[in-house]
Amino acid sequence: MPTPTQKVLFVCTGNTCRSPMAEAALRRELKRRKLSGFSVRSAGLNVQPGSALSANSAQALKEAKIPVLKSFKPRQLTQKMVKESVLVVCMTEKHREMLKNFPNVTSFFELCGREIPDPYGLDIDAYRVTLRRIRECIPRVITVLETLKKTDNDVPAKGTQGGKV
Repeated sequence: MPTPTQKVLFVCTGNTCRSPMAEAALRRELKRRKLSGFSVRSAGLNVQPGSALSANSAQALKEAKIPVLKSFKPRQLTQKMVKESVLVVCMTEKHREMLKNFPNVTSFFELCGREIPDPYGLDIDAYRVTLRRIRECIPRVITVLETLKKTDNDVPAKGTQGGKV
C-alpha cells in the first residue's frame, strides 16, 4: 500500500514573499534529494484579495534557478490546511504564536534559531538575503520531515507547541 502524501505548509503574513519562496525552495530541494511523499504549499495569515507573488520574490527565485509553480496564487490560511499538514513552518515567532493551539506548528526560529524578516517593500537585495536565509534552514526542515515520516506522524516536531485543536 503506498504511503500517503504528507503535507508541509509554510506560513507568513501575505503569502506573496517569504512563504512562497520557502515553498519553492523546499520543493526544489526535495526533488534534488529524490525525496518523495511530500506535498509543499504555503499560505498567509492576512492575504489581500487579488494579490500575487511579489516581483522581487519571483526575481530572487529565478536568479537562484528555483522554479515556482505557474499556478501559484496567494492563499489565505485555514484551519483545515493546518490540520491536514504534518508540519507547518512559520516565518516568525509572531506567526507561530497565532497558531499555538496546533501541535504541528513550528517556526524557523524554533528549527534554526532565526526568524525570516519580511522583505516586503524593500529592494531586490533584501529578497536575495531572505531567500538565502530560508535556503540555509531547508536542510533542518527536511531532517524534521524525515523524522516525522519515520514515526508515522505520532510525535510532533521537536520544539513545536502542544495544544488542543
